[in-house]
Amino acid sequence: MDEQEVRFTRLYETYYRNVFGYLVLQVAPHAAEDATNEVFTTAWRKIDEVPERALPWLLGVARNLVRQSYGAAGQARRLANRLADLTTDADRHSWDAADHVVARDHALAALRTLSSKEAEAVTLTAWHGLEPADAARVAGCSRAAFLVRLHRGRRRLAMALDASHELGMETLERAPRPRAIPEKP
Repeated sequence: MDEQEVRFTRLYETYYRNVFGYLVLQVAPHAAEDATNEVFTTAWRKIDEVPERALPWLLGVARNLVRQSYGAAGQARRLANRLADLTTDADRHSWDAADHVVARDHALAALRTLSSKEAEAVTLTAWHGLEPADAARVAGCSRAAFLVRLHRGRRRLAMALDASHELGMETLERAPRPRAIPEKP
């Protein structure tokens, strides 16, 4: 194997699960594997351009693929739906998991109240564990813009979670999405 093949193999073995995990939250499960393979096909074609810190670059490729293939509209809804799919019927019917399911349902309902950019910022940092600078590269914006999205997203998520506990989840699910601060493109 030449140096490029070794590097690609290392990238694939190291980051396949991360990229697949990101994509399975963005698209239908049957499409996530194909999309992941497309991300790594792009990585192979551009192997000399892949930076040493490859995960943000790979997730950026994945994000662009989702936006090109599925459009930006509905990204937050798809993300929330994918997270909801991770709760199985067995979890929903198990007395032992009852508190867990209620908490997850409240969190998912709260996540649905965020704009797609805010939801993306929160999940890139909380779910995928990226630092803000790396997450900003994935999101295709400056670090400062990303930090604003993250701050707004966390604030709105906290408000929505508080509301879900005070008012009950049914009220939260019917509530309009907050738009106190206009979102810039």
